[in-house]
Amino acid sequence: MKKILVILTFSLFASSNLFAESLNWFFNKWLSENGHHQYLNEQGSNNLNIKIKNKALSATNIAYHSNPNRDTLIYYLWKYSYRDRGAHLKEFKPTNNSYDFKFNLIEDKFIKKQMKTKGILSYLYYQDDEVLIDEFSPKERLGEFLNNETKFYSMSMGKSVTSYLVGHAICDGYIDGVDARVNDWPVIKDSLYHDQKLINFLNMNTGDQKYIDEFEDGTSALGAYEDRDIESTMRLHFRNKNTKKSKDIYNYNGFVTQLILNYMKFKIGEDYDKFYSKVFNDKIKIKNSIRYGYTSFQEKNGNGHPNIMATRFDYLRIAKAIMDDYQNDTCVGKYLKEIHKKRIPKKYNENKNEPEFNRTKSYGGQFHMDYPGLKNRIVFGMGGYGGQAILIDVENSRIVVLNSLHYNNGKYKYSIKKLLLDPIKKGK
Repeated sequence: MKKILVILTFSLFASSNLFAESLNWFFNKWLSENGHHQYLNEQGSNNLNIKIKNKALSATNIAYHSNPNRDTLIYYLWKYSYRDRGAHLKEFKPTNNSYDFKFNLIEDKFIKKQMKTKGILSYLYYQDDEVLIDEFSPKERLGEFLNNETKFYSMSMGKSVTSYLVGHAICDGYIDGVDARVNDWPVIKDSLYHDQKLINFLNMNTGDQKYIDEFEDGTSALGAYEDRDIESTMRLHFRNKNTKKSKDIYNYNGFVTQLILNYMKFKIGEDYDKFYSKVFNDKIKIKNSIRYGYTSFQEKNGNGHPNIMATRFDYLRIAKAIMDDYQNDTCVGKYLKEIHKKRIPKKYNENKNEPEFNRTKSYGGQFHMDYPGLKNRIVFGMGGYGGQAILIDVENSRIVVLNSLHYNNGKYKYSIKKLLLDPIKKGK
């Protein structure tokens, strides 16, 4: 038995090392093809001092508590933005109908200073139909690897984008409304999620806290649910397991968003590509292609993933479309007002488990709401791992789009107050 364990351990180690070496080859190839020869040796290997805590597995994300050097940030920038996150992404191309922004640029020295030392990749501030601040990470930091066509991985900001899609699905008649019961989807039958109202999913209060706690250990008992389709997760963890719904409280987790996205796809059916085009081309008017996620399983089993990849200005276009819908009281605008009205208090361990940029008092329809210091302001907030943040003041026409590679409560903690809250509160 000991011999078997030794052989298995060695095999796993060897395969992991081969995987890491393969990643390094692609990374070095990317450096070469994009003219970054100063980071390569004559043999084709890189000369960067990359420090990854778990080299064998190549660590999917930068560890929250780590303080990586610049060389390590370069490697993760490639992993996040250029390697396509395991290639589990489909590309949706734009039409020649993009929205063009007006610019009236001003200089903000504090933002420039923050970008020299933090993990911020891009910062955009939009106010009253104009882009007032447009900043990249300095070239000597990470800017030499970035341009306006670079696609940034949404992380959990994709949850809010999913909600915006749901609003369109309701308005197009595919779903009856936020209070409709999810009782016609065979995939979730015989689980605690069956026959709950859609608003419970949107507000992350489905009573699943006994089975998943992302703030505790990432995924709790569900394991790597993001790499599976819904059918597989149901079979492994919920169906015929006597799972029971607990109290309706806020329980932030990505699995619920996967359920929302795949239920929406189930309801839309064969029209999904046409529907996607209507939202992103006709409404948002994207300029560059959008990449959206899926797992490596069958679509009928719920293989959609809510994360997307988009350019910095396309994230701004998404935010502006949300703001325009709200202000113009369109059908989707009425949906946004409804999820704001039906928002729930977080009260999750006093929000201490959430990253500071997401510590709001309420959560509504996959958006963070009621930011501290922004009393009586209707702000729809998106937040994602690494410090990704979009704040939309839907009544005062102010938007902040901050794309970030890394955030923590130490060296890489940027100023939430001055970069996110103050621009929304005070304007420029």
